Amino acid sequence: MPKLCFLFTIEDMKKGNQSKNKSTSFDINGIGQPNGNIFGLPFSYEESEVIILPVPWEVTASFGSGTANGPEAIMEASIQLDFYDADFPEKWKKGIFMKPVSLEIKKLNSKLKKQADVCINYLEKNDNFSDNSKIKKNFEEINQKSEELNKKIEKESLKIIKDKKIAAVLGGDHSAPLGLLSALSKTYDSFGILHIDAHLDLRKAYEGFAYSHASVMRNASLFPEIKKFIHLGVRDFCEEEINFTKKNSTRHLVFSDRYLKEEKFKGVDWHKISWKIIKNLPSNVYVSFDIDGLDPKLCPHTGTPVPGGLEFEEAFYLIKQIKKSGRKIIGFDLSEVAPASKNKKTWQADWNANVGMRTLYRLFLATSLK
Repeated sequence: MPKLCFLFTIEDMKKGNQSKNKSTSFDINGIGQPNGNIFGLPFSYEESEVIILPVPWEVTASFGSGTANGPEAIMEASIQLDFYDADFPEKWKKGIFMKPVSLEIKKLNSKLKKQADVCINYLEKNDNFSDNSKIKKNFEEINQKSEELNKKIEKESLKIIKDKKIAAVLGGDHSAPLGLLSALSKTYDSFGILHIDAHLDLRKAYEGFAYSHASVMRNASLFPEIKKFIHLGVRDFCEEEINFTKKNSTRHLVFSDRYLKEEKFKGVDWHKISWKIIKNLPSNVYVSFDIDGLDPKLCPHTGTPVPGGLEFEEAFYLIKQIKKSGRKIIGFDLSEVAPASKNKKTWQADWNANVGMRTLYRLFLATSLK
């Protein structure tokens, strides 16, 4: 049961009428127009059911870079979307609103990313950094600022939840949603995470960064309200992470990409596999969607692509079945979408953002306040 309870007021009903009027007048079949909101939809914060918090952060990225530009690239690509969905044809009317990208966070990310690169390069040549005061100071500042960012996202998420809306995070790297998970842990007594990813993200303070993108699920494990973690499509992980899942096997279940593929090779259909996964989820579900959980042909410019992965419709067939099961998706994040360089004037330059914005829309369709 939720820890917080809210009642609808006459003012809420007025806002609902305003949203209804806009959904009636909006030309769903028209040409996409950039209006400052995601997908070019006409809804304000007050009129929307789902609120997107963009987090342009990739300070601890350990391989490819560019995910900090993901939110803006997805916003730019989003007006190319056709809204009709056979499963949820009217859901767009519930409204989705994306808050502005914080220039302050972008600036801080740029500064700290350079410091983090120095730290990573140093560690690649040395066993530790305790004997180097400058490197040690860099690590301390990065960990401190990352913690401050988490608290900021938590505060913004709690306000969204208090306003009777669904909060979602758009990264950035996969460290971005930890503040939202903290907020949900203060709102719900119990929920589970469907974690779609090429990686387990269960490393402890990876490369010396307490809030690494490779540690987000390990850090989320500190919230006792999260009763179950379903790690789906993972195919690149270390012994430390596997040992952690074995030690915590009742809480962390791994459906690796190899296992999923072998089941299909045996002739098990995806519908049966999906329900085998879903039966382990509690009634409240949070979806954490790292874009590299998909086959990298769909997201080639993501930070750490790995061969294998889910097909787009496999992922969303599963998520649709979660909704059909009566479970409630209470929030979500999308991370690691890294657009290609804008200097490349080809369709491939926008492919990552295109797939990213369609993933974001399908996640929005599956969420529900009720």
